[in-house]
Amino acid sequence: MLPIRAVVVIALLTVCLTANTSAAHPHCCRGYMTGRLPFAAIKGYSVQTDTEMCPINAIIFHTKKGKACADPALKWVIDAIDRIRNKAQKIHQRSSRQKK
Repeated sequence: MLPIRAVVVIALLTVCLTANTSAAHPHCCRGYMTGRLPFAAIKGYSVQTDTEMCPINAIIFHTKKGKACADPALKWVIDAIDRIRNKAQKIHQRSSRQKK
């Protein structure tokens, strides 16, 4: 029979390992959304790359209601990213002109 101290250590290690694999990265995409987001709902995006903790490449769209994970290979996702980049570039150009 294991001493009580060994049981406590094993229990703590189990909790730490479980927390490390699931709760440590609650914002990881583990699957893709189905359907499309309307462009007006998208406020920004970030890129997730495939790692040990986040198992897929994904575009994380930030919306008023939260986050949505999308497949970066889909045409609508690529088009949305291009529109966001173009919009940001236009805003940057306008602000640069106003400073002169």
